[in-house]
Amino acid sequence: MFISPAYAQAAGAAAPNPLLQLAPFILVFVFFFFLIIRPQQQARKKHMEMIANVRKGDVVVTSGGMVGKIAKLLENDEVMVELGPDVVVKVIKSTLTEVRTKPSAPANDK
Repeated sequence: MFISPAYAQAAGAAAPNPLLQLAPFILVFVFFFFLIIRPQQQARKKHMEMIANVRKGDVVVTSGGMVGKIAKLLENDEVMVELGPDVVVKVIKSTLTEVRTKPSAPANDK
């Protein structure tokens, strides 16, 4: 015979550390958390705070791009927004994207 039989090595390969196998998944999760999830949570918190602090007379921008002044705060997270003379619409607070100006406090001039 020209071919000699091949024998397997006696010592088996060592099992890899399970922590090292999970390390890439853990690193990807940490990467996503700090670059995607956490900034979104902070932006949502800031938006909810802005909506909670909106008052009558604030100039706001809706998600549809309409700019108006808050005429009245209603129940159920709704506001009446005055878009122009004799044009008042009911808007849900969560659709407000920006509060442009807040009404200034009256100055006490003597």
